[in-house]
Amino acid sequence: MKPNSGTLVINIMNGGKAEAYEGVYQCTARNERGAAISNNIVIRPSRSPLWTKERLEPNQVREGDSLVLHCRPPVGLPPPIIFWMDNAFQRLPQSERVSQGLNGDLYFSNVQPEDTREDYICYARFNHTQTIQQKQPISVKVFSMDSLNDTIAANLSDTDIYAKPVTERQPVLLTPTGSTSTKVELRGSVLLLECIAAGLPTPAIHWIKEGGELPDNRTFFENFKKTLKIIDVSEADSGNYKCIARNILGSAHHVISVTVKAAPYWITAPRNLVLSPGEDGTLICRANGNPKPNISWLANGVPIAIAPEDPSRKVDGDTIIFSHVQERSSAVYQCNASNEYGYLLANAFVNVLAEPPRILTPANKLYQVIADSPALLDCAYFGSPKPEIEWFKGVKGSILRGNEYIFHDNGTLEIPVAQKDSAGTYTCVARNELGKIQNEVQLEVKDPTMIIKQPEYKVIQRYGQVSFECIIKYDSTLLPTVIWLKDNDELPDDERFLVGKDNLTIMNVTDKDDGTYTCIVNTTLDSVSASAVLTVVARPNPPFDLELTGQLERSVELSWVPGDDNNSPITTFVIEYEDGLHEPGVWHYQTEVPGTQTTVQLKLSPYVNYSFRVIAVNEIGRSQPSEPSEQYLTKSAKPDENPSNVQGIGSEPDNLVITWESLTGFQSNGPGLQYKVSWRQKDVDDEWTSVIVANVSKYIVSGTPTFAPYEVKVQALNDLGYAPEPSEVIGHSGEDLPMVAPGNVQVHVVNSTLAKVHWDPVPLKTVRGHLQGYKVYYWKVQSLSRRSRRHVEKKILTFRGNKTFGMLPGLEPYSSYKLNVRVVNGKGEGPASPDKVFKTPEGVPSSPSFLKITNPTLDSLTLEWGSPTHPNGVLTSYILKFQPINNTHELGPLVEIRIPANESTLILKNLNYSTRYKFYFNAQTSVGSGSQITEEAVTIMDEAMASRQVDIATQGWFIGLMCAVALLILILLIVCFIRRNKGGKYPVKEKEDAHADPEIQPMKEDDGTFGEYSDAEDHKPLKKGSRTPSDRTVKKEDSDDSLVDYGEGVNGQFNEDGSFIGQYSGKKEKEPAEGNESSEAPSPVNAMNSFV
Repeated sequence: MKPNSGTLVINIMNGGKAEAYEGVYQCTARNERGAAISNNIVIRPSRSPLWTKERLEPNQVREGDSLVLHCRPPVGLPPPIIFWMDNAFQRLPQSERVSQGLNGDLYFSNVQPEDTREDYICYARFNHTQTIQQKQPISVKVFSMDSLNDTIAANLSDTDIYAKPVTERQPVLLTPTGSTSTKVELRGSVLLLECIAAGLPTPAIHWIKEGGELPDNRTFFENFKKTLKIIDVSEADSGNYKCIARNILGSAHHVISVTVKAAPYWITAPRNLVLSPGEDGTLICRANGNPKPNISWLANGVPIAIAPEDPSRKVDGDTIIFSHVQERSSAVYQCNASNEYGYLLANAFVNVLAEPPRILTPANKLYQVIADSPALLDCAYFGSPKPEIEWFKGVKGSILRGNEYIFHDNGTLEIPVAQKDSAGTYTCVARNELGKIQNEVQLEVKDPTMIIKQPEYKVIQRYGQVSFECIIKYDSTLLPTVIWLKDNDELPDDERFLVGKDNLTIMNVTDKDDGTYTCIVNTTLDSVSASAVLTVVARPNPPFDLELTGQLERSVELSWVPGDDNNSPITTFVIEYEDGLHEPGVWHYQTEVPGTQTTVQLKLSPYVNYSFRVIAVNEIGRSQPSEPSEQYLTKSAKPDENPSNVQGIGSEPDNLVITWESLTGFQSNGPGLQYKVSWRQKDVDDEWTSVIVANVSKYIVSGTPTFAPYEVKVQALNDLGYAPEPSEVIGHSGEDLPMVAPGNVQVHVVNSTLAKVHWDPVPLKTVRGHLQGYKVYYWKVQSLSRRSRRHVEKKILTFRGNKTFGMLPGLEPYSSYKLNVRVVNGKGEGPASPDKVFKTPEGVPSSPSFLKITNPTLDSLTLEWGSPTHPNGVLTSYILKFQPINNTHELGPLVEIRIPANESTLILKNLNYSTRYKFYFNAQTSVGSGSQITEEAVTIMDEAMASRQVDIATQGWFIGLMCAVALLILILLIVCFIRRNKGGKYPVKEKEDAHADPEIQPMKEDDGTFGEYSDAEDHKPLKKGSRTPSDRTVKKEDSDDSLVDYGEGVNGQFNEDGSFIGQYSGKKEKEPAEGNESSEAPSPVNAMNSFV
């Protein structure tokens, strides 16, 4: 035995024999309290005996017969593992026909010629001794029926004795034999049932349990279903198991009756008792088995029947009852439960003690928990009698009671939901009749770790960048660690994955990055996690395996296999085709189908060498095209259609050019595409003139009359025939210039800028083409107010269609004009009508060309002006209006002066000195006033007054007054500052209300004061009492003409029928009024100007 140990060491390495130590061993441990014993330990030496020598006869077997090669290994300890090999140490192949049984024999359901060999060797491997034993090789020779008949015929000539040919046989069981057998297995072990059958063809084996089902999850089939294996068997697995061997000729079966026995197993094992003197207790020993085990008791290793008596002890079958124990009742009791399949042995001590309480939990142990989680405070104790446990919180706390606490039998205090105020010192007190002891522990409650910003589901395109956030909040006394996982595993070792403080970024995302990403935050007390899924999407992979089926002349069925949709469902498949005969390398759109469809019936055209390809489309985009399908050449046919856009338009007066859009090679339907061009003069020819031309798109018919209508048609044909009869179109031969000019041209002057012209239409026969309209040429000859001529600029207005009148806008007043009219067709313009002269009346003049104000004095100003650039008539006079502007920019009374038209200067006298004046100046004709121009000027200051102003500024009294004012302002500021510091309030608002700025006072409407004035030219003076400026405009004269009478040209916009769509209105600058109010407040700049 080892020192200070109960271990027994048996060493046979120094020459001892294992057989000498064979036997049953048991260990006993003893002290003054009793004795405990161990289970029996059986020692047996391992054995690997040799095969007994035997003479093995060769096995000669007829083809198709069954055969069993017996192994019969020597009995070893533990039993050997059996396998069959050949001389080359290669395992012999096994199958449904040839297999090894559980006993090690090799079974042949039927032999075949290839089974002939002389090296069938059975090996036995003894693992414990690490040795392999070999049986003598067994020879097998299989005779085929043909060779056997040849042998018989050679040895027994002239006889009719021949071997029967190989015949099929119904199954016969080789093992087990008979129709029934029995099997006993122990509970918890592995049940192995075997059926091997002979027969030709080789039978198949099937297993059933009579009156029940084979247990799920515990049933396995081995050795080509010849072995039924049930693991961890129980009593419920008892019953009849039937194996059925079947081939085409019949079946055979065998029933194995299985009985599951059981070595003893515990229901209730005896448990140690610690009692105090005078207490009661029980030891219970309950076991089960099949058959039911016997229960026996021992005390300190001695059968209880012969052990020293103890009045406090009473044995009642599987229970020992203790009453009023004393210290001498301490002992170790053994319970033995045994049947024929084994036994159980358990030790249980009964310790009668009188001990004061002891607390085993270390003093001041620190417990840390997370808020809102349970807290378990230990108070491991020992004592006899069993101490009572009480818990207190704090130094002077009361005993803890109530539903908020759970008190466990082992002394542990549980706080189901610990809060921040649960932290503190807790005291555990253990007491019994022999004493009392206490222990303190500390509880700290930490804030929980939280993920306040969790990673979110992301969909990202391939090669993009994605970032997952994981922002946490944690207790400041804890140190968190953040770990990222992908699909519950570590992140790939890839530099594209960047882990930041609060995020995970993946650069250049690929398909393999698809998955679930989890952020895990760990502290010493808690752990939280959050996950998000990353879906990587991309354009679909191209479809593949394109196949054409159901080929017909005008249709074919195309099918394909979709590629990977890359996490974005395919919405559409686009089918394209290539015409390898006419346009090789060019792909055309054919059709498209929904993304759930993988076949489509395609319509085809004749004489096309088709190839197809398919493109998948999802929300991300289009896939690459698939590989092209096989080619399919459709048969030729007559054309299905004729050329489109057939036209007959002459290019010369004596020809007809027939044009059309040629058919494509795809539309030709066959070789030899040509066109049959036909024409005849409408209402003149009865018969068609036809010509067949090659594959072109134009044919010219010569010698036609000028602009004659023709019926035209073009028909396609190829080597197989004509297309359907084409439709006819109307064309015309070539046009020529019109022959005559419009007559009876009349002009009606509407006003000074507008005239209306009339003409008679020309006969349609003289047009010699398509009538497109009429053109009116007009030009200004001279201005009636100025006799000088200028360069003539002709203007043109075109009036579409068969109109006979039109409007001429944009004329200059008081001018002389000429015009003529010409008819227009597709070839050009016809001759002009005789020139027609007309004159426009006077109009209002333009503004004077300039206005200058010079030579300012104390009371006068000199005005100079230029005549209007466009007088538009005979000037009758000039109108001058002016009004003063005071220092507050208010306008004074308005004065008007009429000046003869032949004047160009004027001296205004009797004006106020140092005063600003505003002037308004325009010209007049008999029609009315023209636009005005404005200017401003200031008279000079009086010299004496200027000198007096300078003298005042230099007087001592004036300087003293200014100093006093400055001193007063300083005193006022000091008083304001003092009052503000004392909490006073300076009445700024009241003073502002009392001294409001006069320049921003609202304008009164009914008083006689000057109005406000602005220097902006767009704002003119107002009449007294009015807020709106007077507006004198030249109104357009009334006219009965509609806007549709205006033609196309340089001065307007017109519709296709010649209607004028422009507008004419005369605008003039607003004239001054005799008021004295303005609509705008004065500017600071103008205020300064008033002092100039």
